[in-house]
Amino acid sequence: MNKFFLNLGKQPLANNFLTKFSPKQPTYNLKLYFNTKTKMVSISKRIPSSIMFNSKYPYRSSMSITMRNSFKKLSDEIKKRFNPNLLLEIGSNDGALIKNFDKNKVIGVEPCKNLAKITKKIDYKTFDKYWDFKLAKKIKREFKSVDVIYSANTITHISNLDNVFKSICHILAENGVVIIEDPSLLQCLKKNSYDQFYNEHIYLFSTLSVRNLLSKFSLEIFDIKNLKTHGGSLRYYIKRKKNKKIKISINLKKQINRELKAGLDNFSTYKNFTNRVTKSKQRILKILNNIKERNKKVIGYGATAKAVTVLNYCNINSDLIQNFTDTTPEKINRYMPGKNIKILQYKKNLLKNFDYVFLGAWNFKKEIVNKESKFIKKGLKFITHIPTPKILKLK
Repeated sequence: MNKFFLNLGKQPLANNFLTKFSPKQPTYNLKLYFNTKTKMVSISKRIPSSIMFNSKYPYRSSMSITMRNSFKKLSDEIKKRFNPNLLLEIGSNDGALIKNFDKNKVIGVEPCKNLAKITKKIDYKTFDKYWDFKLAKKIKREFKSVDVIYSANTITHISNLDNVFKSICHILAENGVVIIEDPSLLQCLKKNSYDQFYNEHIYLFSTLSVRNLLSKFSLEIFDIKNLKTHGGSLRYYIKRKKNKKIKISINLKKQINRELKAGLDNFSTYKNFTNRVTKSKQRILKILNNIKERNKKVIGYGATAKAVTVLNYCNINSDLIQNFTDTTPEKINRYMPGKNIKILQYKKNLLKNFDYVFLGAWNFKKEIVNKESKFIKKGLKFITHIPTPKILKLK
């Protein structure tokens, strides 16, 4: 049974960065639900994939040093631990992971044609189609089976999870493994990061919900890792239940116990989260209005989908945050969805024109603080809303 627990209000499509100021934009109600039976957390409104993921999709994994390093480290682990003859990535983006493999040993699946074009151009086999059973059958006809299937921050974007895993099972080798990583529901609740929810994040997974989902397909988690990426993620290592060669790691039991202790199986936990989110909104507005009253200027750092949720839920306009800055070409000189805040191209001395920086990309805080240490020494202050809104004390 789905039980409602949080309304994040009218939201635009989080990655629909505007080419010009637009006072009227299409929005949807962003409501969150907890399924008491499956333990799955999801949003109510499902936007068609063709609208969300198209030939102008603006997120590129390779733009972040943190993500490039994470994928390089993972690729080394996969080679050493599983030594696959063939790896398939669902949601290969601009190739941040598959570029670490021999071109003859990887397949990319990336429905955003502008991103698929990047890897196709350097001769990596890439299907610019949505992941579904039809595509799985096509790949199986051509390649027979796949030893490792990997997906990062993509499975939660697909509404029909049954189709996702039916398709995976169709092409996975008998002794093959599936590796999936997505934002952690436990970390989301701990950090009060309600901005993990937007139109593309249809689900936010916990180990409890993933375990329940996989059981329908005779699959099971055999290992799990906590990651720092995207503000706290989980990497699930999955196998067929009948594969007894791979033993179940103690890490799985430890993670399940952590989630049960935190109450991820209880609806009351999500109601408490709602109360904290409401207080977070009040606090960030108080901080920004105080800065406005002192005639100080604020720039958002990282024109992220997460930031879009915060801006629209908290009703933050350009009088409170004058601009955003980003390095992604597809976002430069565009406007933040819903709030029409202009995105400036990141330049070395841009920050000297501002007094405060709002961390839109708070999950890359360490990388950003290191990069901007010169301005921090000169008095530039950073604002975060995670885990509670505050002005950071940095040296």
